Amino acid sequence: MRTNRLIQCLLLLWVAGLSCGPALTVSSDYDRNVNFSRYKTFTMFNTDSMSNTVSELNKKRIISSIKNEMLKKGFQENTTSPELLVNTVAIFKDKTNVSSTTSYYGYGGFYRPYAWGAGGLSSTTSYNVDNYKDGSLIIDIIDASTKSLIWQGTGNKEIDKPAKDLDKAIADAVASIMASFPPGAAKK
Repeated sequence: MRTNRLIQCLLLLWVAGLSCGPALTVSSDYDRNVNFSRYKTFTMFNTDSMSNTVSELNKKRIISSIKNEMLKKGFQENTTSPELLVNTVAIFKDKTNVSSTTSYYGYGGFYRPYAWGAGGLSSTTSYNVDNYKDGSLIIDIIDASTKSLIWQGTGNKEIDKPAKDLDKAIADAVASIMASFPPGAAKK
């Protein structure tokens, strides 16, 4: 009975592991000489930079998600005289991953690759080629008065298939990227 439950638990963990896609890798950096608590307002800046890489619908989702995150963090949107400019860049690259496996045959199988008599050792090599898209979303926070970059967050992920719920996937990605903004703020 216990063995059956153990096998069921292991099988469940294995299936759960297979269902997880590639994780979003997030990094951020900021100017340590900036007092982020003095900023109260923001506006989106140069949103046309995404037009060549992202569909219009996804562009709207990204901008909406960034605005929502900024509002959650206590910033107010001000398009006439903002203190912060928020810029986004999306980059997609086609990538290829090539891996190979070599199998040796002979006496003793794989663990003892030597043979007796005529014929000797034989081997076969198989190659696996995977094509995928590598996607990055970069969010820049710029001081509006000095036009200098003060914070940057990047999210990178191997995109293996389209997300089922793009609204949620993009909102979650933006929230993960912006989790460390503003630096030094108390985590909720």
